[in-house]
Amino acid sequence: MLADHYLSVLRGDGDPAEGVPVLLAPLSGVTDLYMRRIARRHGATAVVSEMVAAAELARGDAESQLRSEGAGVSPHVVQLAGCAQEPMARAARIAVEAGADVIDVNMGCPAKTVTGGAAGSALMRDLDNAERLLGAVRDAVDVPVTVKMRLGWDEASLNAADLAQRAERLGLNAVTVHGRTRQQFYKGSADWSAIRAVAQAVKIPVFANGDITSIDGARACLAASGAAGVMIGRAAQGRPWLVGAIAAALAGQARPEPSRAERASIACEHYEGLIALYGAAMGVRHARKHLASYVDHAGPGALAAPERARLLTTTEPAVALELLRRAFLDPDGSALESLGEAA
Repeated sequence: MLADHYLSVLRGDGDPAEGVPVLLAPLSGVTDLYMRRIARRHGATAVVSEMVAAAELARGDAESQLRSEGAGVSPHVVQLAGCAQEPMARAARIAVEAGADVIDVNMGCPAKTVTGGAAGSALMRDLDNAERLLGAVRDAVDVPVTVKMRLGWDEASLNAADLAQRAERLGLNAVTVHGRTRQQFYKGSADWSAIRAVAQAVKIPVFANGDITSIDGARACLAASGAAGVMIGRAAQGRPWLVGAIAAALAGQARPEPSRAERASIACEHYEGLIALYGAAMGVRHARKHLASYVDHAGPGALAAPERARLLTTTEPAVALELLRRAFLDPDGSALESLGEAA
C-alpha cells in the first residue's frame, strides 16, 4: 500500500489522507539492497538505491548491477548518475528491464569524483545539458522519472527552481531538493526555506532533503519548504527504521522505537545480507561503515574501545556478529563469555 501511495503521488493522483511520503535517500555506498529492505519493512514509503554509475551499468559491470538490485523491494527505485545522454538512456532501460519501477537522476552529488566527471551537481552548472540528459532518460523508459538536485552550484547560482521547471516540462514526475549548494558539501545547515521557491515553481511533487533527523525536524522542514514529502539520508544510517517511524508519526500513528533485541537482530540481518550479496571479503568491507553506525546508536559505552575497534577490523563474520549482539544486548559485556583471540 505504501508503494502504491508513492507511485500515486508521482502520478499526481495521491490521496493526502494516506499521509506524507517519507523516503530513504540514495547514499552512495550506504543504501544497499539490505538496508533498503529493512527500511521498507519498517514503514518507509519508498527507498532509493545507492547511486549507480550509468556508464558502468550500461557496460554490464557486476558491482553496478548489485548496487541497482531491488529484489524484495517495492517500489524499486534506481538512481543513475552520468553526464552523457546515450549511457544514461541505456542504463535506464537496463534498470527497468531488471524490474525498476522508478528511475531517479542524480544531479545533486557533491563528491569531487562525481563532479570532476561533469556528473552529479556539476550538471547544475549547465542547465541546457542537464535538460538534454533528463529528456534522454524520460524518452528511454515508460516508468516515472524523478531528479534529485541541490539548490545550485553555489550561492551565486541558485537555479534549482529553473531546473525543476525544465524537468516538469519534459514530463518528469517529481523533484527532490537537498537544501544546500554543491559548494557547501555537508557544511552548515540545510536551508529548508530555500526549497519553497522550487515547490512554488512547479506543480509536480517536490521532496525536501537535508538534515532531517527526527519527527520534529521533518515537521519543521515540511512547514518551511512547502514540500510534498521528505527524504531522510544520513540520519538513517545505523537506524534504518527511522524513516518509517517518521512516516508513521506524520500520519498520526505511534510507532515505538525497536527494542534493543530488535535492533540487534536488524544489525545482524544487515551484516549477513551484505556478505550474501557481495561475498565474504567484499561484504565485510562494505559492512564496516554500517557496523560503526549501528554501534554508535546502541548507546554510550555499548562496546569498549578495543571491542569497537575489533568489530570494525575483524574479517571473521562470527566474531562481528557476536560483538554486534553484545553491543545491543549487554552493553557492559559482563554476562558474556570472552570472545578470545579468534579475530
